[in-house]
This record gives sequence, C-alpha cells and structure tokens, in this order.
Amino acid sequence: MKKHTWIKGTLALAISALTHPAFANGLTINEQSASGMGTGFAGRSSSAEDASTLFGNPAGMSKLDRAEVSGGLAVISAETDISNASGTFPGSNDGDMVPVAAVPFGYYVTPLNEDWHFGVGVYAPFGVISDYEDSFQGRYHGVYSKVQVVTLQPTLSYQVNDRVAIGFGPTINKIDGKLTSAVPNALAPGVGPDTDVSIKGDDVGYGFNAGVLVDITDALAWGLTYHSKVDYKLEGSTRVSNAPVIPVPGIPDLNGSYDASLDFTSPESVDTSLTYQLDDFWTLYAGATWTRWSQLQEIVVENSGVPALYAGQLGTVTEELKWKDIWSFAVGAAYQVNPSWVLRAGFTVDPSPTDDNDRTARIPVSDRKIFSLGAGWDINQDVTLDMAYSYLYESKGEVNYDDAPTYNAEYQNSAHGLSAQLTYRF
Repeated sequence: MKKHTWIKGTLALAISALTHPAFANGLTINEQSASGMGTGFAGRSSSAEDASTLFGNPAGMSKLDRAEVSGGLAVISAETDISNASGTFPGSNDGDMVPVAAVPFGYYVTPLNEDWHFGVGVYAPFGVISDYEDSFQGRYHGVYSKVQVVTLQPTLSYQVNDRVAIGFGPTINKIDGKLTSAVPNALAPGVGPDTDVSIKGDDVGYGFNAGVLVDITDALAWGLTYHSKVDYKLEGSTRVSNAPVIPVPGIPDLNGSYDASLDFTSPESVDTSLTYQLDDFWTLYAGATWTRWSQLQEIVVENSGVPALYAGQLGTVTEELKWKDIWSFAVGAAYQVNPSWVLRAGFTVDPSPTDDNDRTARIPVSDRKIFSLGAGWDINQDVTLDMAYSYLYESKGEVNYDDAPTYNAEYQNSAHGLSAQLTYRF
C-alpha cells in the first residue's frame, strides 16, 4: 500500500487533481468536439467532420473545402458514491464533490490554396473542479481542487497527394489551479479546529500535435495523431492558516505563505482510427488511443522560506503515484437519415492508470465504460448544429491511506455529458 502523510497529500499541487469528471481517464479531457463525442471519439483521427479536426487530427483540415468557424460547449454532471469508509478520525462521506462543469472549445480553419490549410483552435485538454464537504472524513488528503489547462494551437496541413495529407501545430498551454486540504490540529488532533492549507500555482508550457490521414480506398480512411508531452514548472505559493501557535520557546509559528514550485510533464498520446463508409447511409468507426501515463511515477514539490524546524517535512515533498500506460478503445457508427440529418452512436472502454494500491481521494478514478449518442443537423449548406450525449460508468475502486491519519473507502463514479457545437462555413 502507498505511504501517504498529510503533507504529501496537501502539497501535490494542481497535478494530482486533474481528472474528475472528464470523459477520459487519467488527467485527460475528451470534450473538444460534439460531432466526435457522438461516436465516442471512435473515428477522431480518421474523419474530418468539421474544424474540430484541428485537435483530432490536424491533417484532416485538408478535407475541408471552405473556411469555417466551429465552436461549442460540453456540460458534465458527475456523481460519486462513497461506501465502506473508515479512518483515524470521524467525518462525513457525502460523495457530492463535483460541481457541474462546462468545457468550451472553438476552431477556425481556412484553405490557403489547393494544398495548404491554416487553422487555429482553443480548447481544454486537461481540467477539473471538485469540492468535498468541510467535514469530509478524508479531508486530510484533499478538500477542494480546481485546475484548468487552456491550449492555443495554430496549425498547418498539407495535401501530399490525392491519398495522403499531413498536419502539424505547436501548442501553447496555460495551466493554473488551486488546492486546499485540512490538517489535524497539532494540539488536539480530530478535536480542535483543523489547520487549512491552500496551494496555488501556474505556468505556460509548449508542445505540438501532428497527424497523418490516408485514404486507403475511396471508402476507407486511416488516421494517426500524436499529441506531444508538455513540460511545466508550476510556480506559486503554499499558504498555511489556522495552525495552532505552540507556546514553547523555539517552536515557530507555521502560519504564513511559502513559495512553491513543481516540475510536471503531461504525457504524450497516440491516437489511431479507421473510418469506413459502408454505403450511402452507414459509416463505421473504430479507434484506439495509447497514453504514456507511466511518466507520472511521482510528484516532487519544492517549498522555500519554510522555518528550519519544519524544513525536513515542508522543504521537499515527494508523493508517489506509480501510474501505468493505458490503451483505450472505441467503436462507433453514423447513419445518414436524409441529406440534412445524421445520427451517431459510440461505445468506449477506457482503463484506469491507477489501482486500489495507489488510487487517491483526489483521483478516485477506475476503469470506465462510456455510451454515446449524437446527431448532426445541416440547417442549410453553410450552418451545421451537432449535439451529443454520453453516459460514463466506472467500476468500483478503493482508496487506501495506511499512514495516519488513515482513510479507506470504496468509490463508485458515474457522469452524464451533454455537448452542442455550431459550425459556420463561408
């Protein structure tokens, strides 16, 4: 079982909270396209429905005949059931810790000539907000978490020949977040008022997305997309408040603000898929995504300005995650009802990068299954409205903190997602 103290749980800065309630496992958000969400993102790298292909596969921009603007919003409502909870100190386990969250996205793509396309997109690849009740039994391992990553991606695509297109775009990624945790009262643990610890940090990191799209036949397309890792050095502060002042000479007051920094690398991923147009009505999709979560083996936080007495605990803090690489898989289909309407459906299997030994209260995710439905409506030849709904169901997973203050519980997560996207061509 993992070793975990209150300081480690508190100082894991924004990164260890980047998951719930997104519709992809680990730290990832999938909600960058309503048209893709309808098929469970099964054909994300092999189909180019609209300008959101800039994220799914930048090479797909070569499929767009006209300039277009596409944007939308996904709304996610998650539920968590906490059961069989126990720990050193009493507390509540309501499980209602995920507010309704909104994930916006927007894209612009235009042809430059017969071979070249240019586009720019703004989207969120990672993000979360969670808020346990103040009396939460596991509050010493996390209370409030809010993190967002916003990406700006200018992109070019090139039509190599009639069958092959390639695309590339650098990414500019802004990460910022806030975490709070409770700490047992040093004079009266579990009885006196908790000490509050709040952490804020932000940074800008740079990466790239690249893709290739191949029309194997007139009916079958294959795509491959690579999303690079991004290196961050988050700079911020760790603030301690409401800590009891110990009336002993030589024991300094811990209350105050300390400079904090954290090196973090978001993992690279590879997405590949096939799109097959069976006939004039049916289109089939199948895809797989590999994510290198094994990069997240531990988190190391450096704090400066800490009183010498506490430097051993607060100076350098390491928290183990021990995540592993995962493959997720999706299948989907679209049915063209008539020239104006298309219906979509998809199913996704998304394993968790963690397990019962290393799962944390901030990241209580388990293996996921996602069911998706969607529809596209061509209002006229210039305007399309896409809508999608997804239901996420997770297997039950355990959280086990064996070092005092202990906390052990079973988590069962589920979520509903609704997305809408409007595309205008000109």
